[in-house]
Amino acid sequence: MQEPYHYIGLDIHKRTIAFCAKRSDGEIIDAGTFGASRESIAKWAAERTTPWIGGMEATLFTGFVYDVLTPYAVEIQVGHPLQLKAISCAKHKSDKIDAKTLANLLRADLFPACYMASPLVRELRRVLRYRNFLVRQAVAMKNRTTGILMEVGVQYDSKRIHRQGYFYELLDNLEETPNSVRELLRTTRCGIEMFQSAQKKLLAALRKHAHLRERITRLASIGGGGGMTPLTWAPAIDDPPRFSHLQKVQRYCGLCRRPHQTAGKNKTAPPSHPPTPPLQSILIEAAKLAPRYNAQLKQVHAASLERGYNRNRATCAVARKLVAYLMAVDKSGGAYEDRSSAS
Repeated sequence: MQEPYHYIGLDIHKRTIAFCAKRSDGEIIDAGTFGASRESIAKWAAERTTPWIGGMEATLFTGFVYDVLTPYAVEIQVGHPLQLKAISCAKHKSDKIDAKTLANLLRADLFPACYMASPLVRELRRVLRYRNFLVRQAVAMKNRTTGILMEVGVQYDSKRIHRQGYFYELLDNLEETPNSVRELLRTTRCGIEMFQSAQKKLLAALRKHAHLRERITRLASIGGGGGMTPLTWAPAIDDPPRFSHLQKVQRYCGLCRRPHQTAGKNKTAPPSHPPTPPLQSILIEAAKLAPRYNAQLKQVHAASLERGYNRNRATCAVARKLVAYLMAVDKSGGAYEDRSSAS
């Protein structure tokens, strides 16, 4: 006889979590709210006497809730927010209704579960996202520096303005500009140096991490991908065998055009944005440089141009081929081998 599981939908918020527990026949067993702290979540889970399966929507703080509840539940599923249309498009919406909807999707086996990475991989992704944040802040400070110089009519060499020696030499010669401008320029320069130093420390720590070091070395053997491509790829993909087909991982990276058909006509649509936007941008930038260093990727780029593709479509074709090489190296566990000249 099948064990009578309870299906519990969890609507997570910053301070409270609404829940609704149902049987497989749809009868509500329990409903309410509890605190979103670790202690409150563990206390609530320990009070459950019947085996249960939980479902929650992916949010900013879903990870720690998932880790706390996993030892207490038979299974915890995290739903893809873009696919939970039953909640986002509902006419009447509240925490109680959302939790009930999640429970109904669970018991009907219609819950759009997404992949949940391990705590270690989520930690690496967090560090990588923070490094990307620091890079964006440094670029913003550089743009602010040039903007201030243009506001006061200072002529500068755009190729050397962000070099430390040239910047301070220029700053010392700003005699006709107000003191406030010089102070602002010094402040922005300190910000740039701080952000650059911090992001370099994070990159060095990631490259030396025991979970990534060997894998990054193997992925870097492809050549032409740059140093950031393997470092971004490894935490984002995490477990390559979870992708059963190459097109799935290419779609996950945002390199495939979205199917758009209406009235029997196929229309072209731009590539979709992936769950991990930095991976898409890194692969596109790597594909622009890879043909210079990898002979096979150079042939792919040339063949795409011969078919009449523009340069953007040719770059996407190179990026898809680069993904194929990365997946092959990742799944095989060996270094990249150039077999183009093999008989």
